[in-house]
Amino acid sequence: MARRERPLTVHHLNQLLLLCSLVLLVAVAAVRISSRSGLPSLLVYLGIGIAMGQDGFGIRFNNAELTQVMGYAALVVILAEGGLGTKWKQIKPALPAASALALAGVAVSVGVTAAGAHYLSGLEWRQALIIGAVVSSTDAAAVFSVLRKVPLPARVTGVLEAESGFNDAPVVILVVAFSAAGPIEHWYTLLGKILLELAIGATIGLAVGWLGSWGLRHVALPASGLYPIAVMAIAVMAYAGGSLAHGSGFLAVYLASMMLGNAKLPHWPATRGFAEGLGWIAQIGMFVLLGLLVTPHELADDVLPALVIGMVLTMVARPLSVVMSLVPFRIPWQEQTLMSWAGLRGAVPIILATIPMVNGVAGSRRIFNIVFVLVVVYTLVQGPTLPWLARTLRLGEGPEAADLGIESAPLERLRGHLLSVAIPEGSRMHGVEISELRLPAGAAVTLVVREGKSFVPLPSTVLRRGDELLVVATDQVRDAAERRLRAVGQGGKLAGWLGTTGNGAPGR
Repeated sequence: MARRERPLTVHHLNQLLLLCSLVLLVAVAAVRISSRSGLPSLLVYLGIGIAMGQDGFGIRFNNAELTQVMGYAALVVILAEGGLGTKWKQIKPALPAASALALAGVAVSVGVTAAGAHYLSGLEWRQALIIGAVVSSTDAAAVFSVLRKVPLPARVTGVLEAESGFNDAPVVILVVAFSAAGPIEHWYTLLGKILLELAIGATIGLAVGWLGSWGLRHVALPASGLYPIAVMAIAVMAYAGGSLAHGSGFLAVYLASMMLGNAKLPHWPATRGFAEGLGWIAQIGMFVLLGLLVTPHELADDVLPALVIGMVLTMVARPLSVVMSLVPFRIPWQEQTLMSWAGLRGAVPIILATIPMVNGVAGSRRIFNIVFVLVVVYTLVQGPTLPWLARTLRLGEGPEAADLGIESAPLERLRGHLLSVAIPEGSRMHGVEISELRLPAGAAVTLVVREGKSFVPLPSTVLRRGDELLVVATDQVRDAAERRLRAVGQGGKLAGWLGTTGNGAPGR
């Protein structure tokens, strides 16, 4: 007699909500641990998932297909958050080098790592190629979370961030091709498919990003809380459009988000904070789910192959791919060394390792276990040592003047904007008089909030750290006023003569 399934009740829903809330609270508290220790947060969240699994609290979970779907959804949010925080002036010079790493670099890494997995660990060629492709993708979440805490040269950070946003597409195509039944396609067929998907994804991402930013700048929404929702909806739309057009949805969402993040949208600090919050939730959920999927007592036999393959990847494949890809760009050896060590792996390889499991490839569970151990061990080694290596290579940059937090609210009927400017610690706007801001005609500081009290400033009012300014600017001078405020925040009252303009260009 078939067993009757019990219907889901409100009581079950309450229990599920309680469990999810507890997991989120523990994970948020764990952020403090990871930030103090220098470890990437993925290790903490994976540990939470493992502790909840069948070798811990006894939750049994083995749905690789659900993990893959949820992992893709989380990766979309993480790429969107990363794109929103990427500065175009920093990443623009790095695009050629990043593209070379995402294409030629991936090819070199896959070949060398697969050869090591086959000859040193005894894996069959199909399994070796799958592992080589899976671990050749750098993880956007790991790269964004680690690199933005390390003061590296702009070119290094730009190349690594762009590479992590670009290389998911070719790697996904390779993993799917190697995991498919039947003979593997010819290399030139795979190359053509990769280039076509990248072109389609880039076109759709740029188009959606441009249209979305234009619309949000010209349409005043009735509530400020709608802007963050609209921005994330546009980013997800770019992914969906790129995927449905048989292009790279991951590249589309990254490029669309990058355009939105550099478009000076209204209520930008609130939008950025909302995206960061969603990014954290996506990371927590994705890593906990991956931790649940793994079975720790099955990993013992795969530790040694994982260490061997990881050594080949870290010490041979990654450095060789960096050197061969960057030959035309004449990048100094110190920067190439740091890029070789900073090819961080995270959740993306583990998610991609579920593809052969879903497709029923022979030995797919072992592939997943090897990738899991490799990612955990080498993230534990590479993440904390990256700042030390940067200092050793003398690539760490000194502290910069803190950037201003400027939020814009459109005043549609008045054809103007209300800018809210926060002066942080470290800003060189401290000690500058209102008259010395030299804002363009059509912009004025109308109110200063200091220590909880507000007042209308005089031209001789001296600004201090912690002040909040309300600046009213017309449509015509809004961008110029914001550039001038940022320039003073970076260069002080002599910004115009010291070459600081607030947009990365020399002063005039």
